[in-house]
Amino acid sequence: MRSRDVPQTADIAQFPVARPRRLRRTAALRRMVAGTRLHPAELILPVFVKEDITEPQPIGSMPGVVQHTRDSLRKAVHEAAEAGVGGVILFGIPAVKDARGSAADDPDGIVQVALRDLAADVGDELVLMTDTCLDEYTDHGHCGLLTETGEVDNDATLERYASAAVAQARAGSQVIAPSGMMDGQVGAIRAALDAEGFTDIPIMAYSAKYASGFYGPFREAAECAPQFGDRNAYQQDPAGSADEALREVRLDLAEGADIVMVKPALAYLDILSQVRDLVEVPVAAYQVSGEYAMVEAAAANGWIDRERIIMESLLAIRRAGADLILTYWATEVARGLS
Repeated sequence: MRSRDVPQTADIAQFPVARPRRLRRTAALRRMVAGTRLHPAELILPVFVKEDITEPQPIGSMPGVVQHTRDSLRKAVHEAAEAGVGGVILFGIPAVKDARGSAADDPDGIVQVALRDLAADVGDELVLMTDTCLDEYTDHGHCGLLTETGEVDNDATLERYASAAVAQARAGSQVIAPSGMMDGQVGAIRAALDAEGFTDIPIMAYSAKYASGFYGPFREAAECAPQFGDRNAYQQDPAGSADEALREVRLDLAEGADIVMVKPALAYLDILSQVRDLVEVPVAAYQVSGEYAMVEAAAANGWIDRERIIMESLLAIRRAGADLILTYWATEVARGLS
């Protein structure tokens, strides 16, 4: 009898020794050995605040998400803080837009006013972040100033980003997040913040941001669809190589980025994984409006298990390398995790 001998090939074929299913047998076992975990503090809630409205405005393509009033925003951020969400990132929709995006750096602009509200309400209970771009503020919907021929003027736009970042920092933003994909945007913002004494304010750079079809619902939410053309000339090509994305990340780090981001998340998990391997700073990923809208629409039709898909998608993003995840489900998921 060879019961104590090492099993031979024939024995293994008849009687499997390696049985991975042993560690999947119960929920407690699966939970104990799980290699990927989510924590509420890793989640960031994107929120929209609109000037001169008296009631929250539902966003048709994003069920459950609204354009907030100042008061409803305060309530939503308080709920996020109570749930343990790590941070919120603000997007503003001004009552008046112009070619320069003047509301972006106006001390009385909607984001700056909202920041002062939130800083007084939640303090350090969560991190207040601000999107730093111009598309929400320009009447043409592009992310920067335009030349006479309708091209986005990269270097002139940097001055506007720098001014907006300083205005946001003065109002209470704790993280500046430039999303316009202008060359040199991180360096311009870093220099401006430092010159104004905000050397301790970190920058979360949208380093690998793709010209994606997944942004459609966001453009309804932020009222920022381009009035002509598209953003292909400054956002990354979905068909571009990973090397292009990694180059953008390296440039942002050289200019002073403290956190780098990949956007969108699920369609670019390969890029996310390579960025995670490259850098030694936190990596964020944005689960964008189209990802949210598809799940909500399919769930509303009874085609998928909504809660299961939400968690599965977030775990995939986390497993691919994201330390931080921007998601419209942040508060809901954080409550479930807690």
